[in-house]
Amino acid sequence: MLHRRRLLNLLMGGAAMMAMPACANAPERSIRPALKPAPPVEGIVARSALGGELAFAVIDMQSGNLLEGQGANTALPPASVAKAMTALYALEALGAGYQFRTRLVATGPVSDGVLRGDLVLAGGGDPTLDTDMLAAMAAELVRGGVRQVTGKFLVWGGALPFVEAIADDQSVQAGYNPSVSGMNLNYNRVHFEWQRAGSDYSVSMDARSNRHRPAVSMAQMQVANRSSPLYTYRRTAVQDQWSVARSALGNSGSRWLPVRHPELYAGEVFRGLAQVQGLALPAPEITRNAPAGQDLVTHRSEPLQAMLRDMLRFSTNLSAEAIGMTASAARQGRPASLGASAAQMSDWARMRFGMSSARMVDHSGLGADSRVSMTDLANMFRLSGQDGALRAILREHPFRDASGNLRPRTDMDVRAKTGTLYFVSALGGYLRAPGGRDLAFAICSADLARRARVAGGQVDRPEGTAAWSQQARLMKQELLLRWAQAHS
Repeated sequence: MLHRRRLLNLLMGGAAMMAMPACANAPERSIRPALKPAPPVEGIVARSALGGELAFAVIDMQSGNLLEGQGANTALPPASVAKAMTALYALEALGAGYQFRTRLVATGPVSDGVLRGDLVLAGGGDPTLDTDMLAAMAAELVRGGVRQVTGKFLVWGGALPFVEAIADDQSVQAGYNPSVSGMNLNYNRVHFEWQRAGSDYSVSMDARSNRHRPAVSMAQMQVANRSSPLYTYRRTAVQDQWSVARSALGNSGSRWLPVRHPELYAGEVFRGLAQVQGLALPAPEITRNAPAGQDLVTHRSEPLQAMLRDMLRFSTNLSAEAIGMTASAARQGRPASLGASAAQMSDWARMRFGMSSARMVDHSGLGADSRVSMTDLANMFRLSGQDGALRAILREHPFRDASGNLRPRTDMDVRAKTGTLYFVSALGGYLRAPGGRDLAFAICSADLARRARVAGGQVDRPEGTAAWSQQARLMKQELLLRWAQAHS
C-alpha cells in the first residue's frame, strides 16, 4: 500500500503533467516582459528647463530611417563632438598606422663628435610630444657621438600653420586653448606653481612630465596686488608674460597655462635637456625654412588610431587641430590656416557623408561658430559605423546621477563623444538598445544668447554654466533611456 503523502505527491505531479500544453518544445525566442511606455520627450525637455534650442536625431543603423527628431535640421555648434568628424577625416587621409615624426637634423657633417653646421629640432606636428620624449632624443643624440655643435640651434615648426589660439572667445588662462604649430610640446602648456613664502609668494614655470621637470624662462609670472582680473597675458617677441591676482592664490597651488611661443618653448626645454647630457647648445632660434640635411635622431609618435582614441577620450583640442591640419596637408598640401583646413574638412564631410549643413571653423569644436545639424551628425555616425572603426575608439558613455555619481547600466551600451562649451552641450554616437537594436544619434542643447553674455570673460567658470551643464547632461541621459526603451 502506498503511503498517503507519497500518493498525494504522485497525484499532484500527474495533475501538473496533464496541465502542460501539448507542445513541450521550448519557444524560439525567450519571452520578455512588456516594456513600460517610454516617457514623452516634452516632459524630459520641460524638466530640464534649459532654455535656448534643443535638437536631436535618432537613426536606425540598419535601415537608415529617422526614428525620432526634433529641430533635427537646425545647425548648431557641435562642440567637441566635432572631434569624431576629425577622427574620420584623419583616418581616411592618413591611415590608422600613421605616425608623426620629430627629428634632429644636422645641416653639416659630423666628424669626431663635432657637428660642423646647425642642429635643427624639426617638428612634424606631433601633438603628443612631451618633455620625456625630448629627453630621450637628447640622450640618443649624445649616444650617437655628437658632443659639440659649431653652428646655430634652430627650431622649425613650419610643418603646420601657426595658430596663436584655437578660439578667440576663451579666457586668457584657458589651458585647453593653446597655440598650435608644427612643433608642439606638452600640449603647448606650461606648468605654473605657487607657494606662500612669508608675506609673498614663490612661483615657478616649468615643462614637467613624468620623469623631468625643467624650468623655463620664456614664460614669466608676476603676482599682482589686485582682485581682478584673475590673470592677464602679454605676448612679446620672445616671451609669454603673465600676471595673476594675489587675492586668488591662497597658500599654494598649481595649474597649466597655454603656451603662445611653442617653438621657443620646445627649443628652451631641449637645450636644457641636452645640457644635462653634456651637450652645450646656443639659445634656440626659430627658422622658417624646412631643414635640409642628415636626420640624426627621429622620434615617432604612437600610431594614429591610438592617438585618436586618446583624443576622443580626453577631448584634447590641440590633438584635434594638429591631426586635422595634418590630414588636410596630406590631401591637398599644407593648409594656409586653421580656418582653411576646417573648411576643407567641411567640404569632405559634405561629399563623404552628405553633410550639407557642415560649416566648421576648426577641428576640435572649440570655436562656437562651427555649425552642423543633428541629422547630419547622426547620419555620419550611422554611415561610418558600418566598418566599426569609429565605434571601436569611442569611449563607453557613463551615466551619472544628479550628484555626479556613476550609475552603471548593463541593459544598454552607449559609445559616444561628448561636447561642452559655455551653455552648449552636445553628444553623439551609438546606442545599442536592450533588445540588440543599434541606433545612431546626435543631441545638442544650446542657449547661444546666454553664451554670448559670458564668452570672452576672464573667469574660469562663468556664473550659471556649471548648473546648466549638469541639467543638460541629465536631460541627455533621459533621452538615451527613452530611446533605448522605445526602440528595443
